[in-house]
Amino acid sequence: MAIAATFLAAAAAIGAFGWSGEVLLLPVACLFPALWAFAPTRLVASLVSMAYFMAASRGLPVGVSIFYGSDIWVGLGLWIAASLLFVTVHTVLWSPKPGWHRAVLYLAAWALMSVPPFGIVGWASPITAAGVLFPGWGWAGLAATVVGLSAMTTRIWPLAGVAISVALAVSAITWTNPAAPEGWLGIDTTFDYQVAGNHADYAQHLATIALVRQAAKTGARSIVLPESALGIWTPTTERLWVRNLADLDAVVAGGAIVINESGYDNVMVEVTGRGARILYRERMPVPVAMWRPWASGGASAQFFANPTGRFAGTSIAPLICYEQLIVWPILQSVLLGPDVIVATGNGWWTGDTNIVPIQKASAKAWASLFGLPLVIAFND
Repeated sequence: MAIAATFLAAAAAIGAFGWSGEVLLLPVACLFPALWAFAPTRLVASLVSMAYFMAASRGLPVGVSIFYGSDIWVGLGLWIAASLLFVTVHTVLWSPKPGWHRAVLYLAAWALMSVPPFGIVGWASPITAAGVLFPGWGWAGLAATVVGLSAMTTRIWPLAGVAISVALAVSAITWTNPAAPEGWLGIDTTFDYQVAGNHADYAQHLATIALVRQAAKTGARSIVLPESALGIWTPTTERLWVRNLADLDAVVAGGAIVINESGYDNVMVEVTGRGARILYRERMPVPVAMWRPWASGGASAQFFANPTGRFAGTSIAPLICYEQLIVWPILQSVLLGPDVIVATGNGWWTGDTNIVPIQKASAKAWASLFGLPLVIAFND
């Protein structure tokens, strides 16, 4: 009983510290595979998985209660439900027998939690630490991290742990956050949407346009606005923005929603003084809150469509909000060789939780891994 309690406490601590929102703490999550592999029983391995995942996603209950304007019990229910796929995968693939087959089983668990359908809730993947451990290494750094995580499930885990620690120490000494390209600027906002379903009104559009004009005066030419900044995209909204950008030598990318027959698309729109176009449709909106395939009225999921877009004549890897927390969107985008990662979000519903810092830390880690410039714009 004492051993099981120790495993659970350690898993919770790893989840909490690794996913605190501080990018340099992401490698702490690399300890999870060892706890999972060396759990004394399948039940303990299951509980270890749940403790890690729930600690990593501990901001969800509060965020859900704010989003829906409900009490905390709704958030707690979704929090537990969200952990079930992660726990199920790691419970089924756990093995009581030591050996290298454990490494293969962990690799299978990681792969399943990285792509749909399981990867839809594949938060808190330790692989995100690759960008901190091996900045600039690209796919080789990703492969090295996969090998290190798999080795943590074998009897050489102490050596793997030392190697990961050394890589972290070297990286921490020289770490610098990925920067935006020259002339690019992400504008953060603090608009309060208050109730789920509210969108930018006329006053908010004017306030946002004022921010863009001010940024252009300081020399920004490629300006990124947060998710939802442009509200519901209509011909009227387009005319308002195009008219107000007509005298500016700037290109703006902003989040909006576009109504369709079954619900809506969550998109990024490029706007200039000459016109506008949709440059990206979100591949994976937030499950339940936005993406509800069992009911009409929700956001569409593109899954593997449009992994890159062109903004201001540059190929970008767009990541809207939830896509920063899961694995396949960024890896699919990078396969096509983008020049910049553009990460946007709307965290009005996250309250005092660490959800937005985790999203930003993840985006920084991925940009660092592939040596790409990063532009972040959040409404928080």
